[in-house]
Amino acid sequence: MRQVILDTETTGIDPKDGHRLVEIGAIEMVNRRFTGRTYHQYINPERHIDAEVVAVHGIDDARVASEPVFAKIADEFWAFIEGAELVIHNAPFDVGFIDHELGMLNQQRKAPALGPVRDHCAVLDTLTMARAMHPGQRNSLDALCKRYDIDNGHRVLHGALLDSEILAEVYLAMTGGQTALTLDAASAAEQEQADTSSEGLSIQRMTLTPGQLRVVRPTDEEQVAHKAKCEAHQLNWFEGMASDA
Repeated sequence: MRQVILDTETTGIDPKDGHRLVEIGAIEMVNRRFTGRTYHQYINPERHIDAEVVAVHGIDDARVASEPVFAKIADEFWAFIEGAELVIHNAPFDVGFIDHELGMLNQQRKAPALGPVRDHCAVLDTLTMARAMHPGQRNSLDALCKRYDIDNGHRVLHGALLDSEILAEVYLAMTGGQTALTLDAASAAEQEQADTSSEGLSIQRMTLTPGQLRVVRPTDEEQVAHKAKCEAHQLNWFEGMASDA
């Protein structure tokens, strides 16, 4: 399965108020493995960027003044995401802005229309997923990084490509992990053909010889450390519930 983990940065909160995209970042995975293909682009929004938003992502008017407008990058961006499952944290926000940009573009040119996103891509919202998995807890990207022990110390400001990289790690942790970091196109096709059943289910086969698997039991010290960590996690959960109330 081809997935694109995606994030955007904008000039403000709502496209209905005339706000626009200023940055898009995306990472491609095939069968839960990074292919090495990414998409990253700053965009001239053709309007002022609100100061409150600049404080969040650090992208001001001067930074994007010489960048291409959305109409110049739309086809390349669309080619990267079309047909994929998009993995986005708080998907309605990003998809809403992308569809707004595509709608304005379609009115301006005679080329075949692009979008809307959900007509051409599946969309998986990791915020909705996290809320279902961790009800009553904080489920921001930073909170999920802490919950799944993912290092995001280098994330001082929001950035579309950086947030996509972090979200990819969070998504894999939330859904069972990952077996390899890279996958070339040839091996991706071979793996998809070899490991997919007639019902479309992904199957991984392995051959074991007797005695190959060894059971390792925790030491007394490891059991004590595990109990302490569980108690600390339970305390953090209660504190989170209190702060969210």
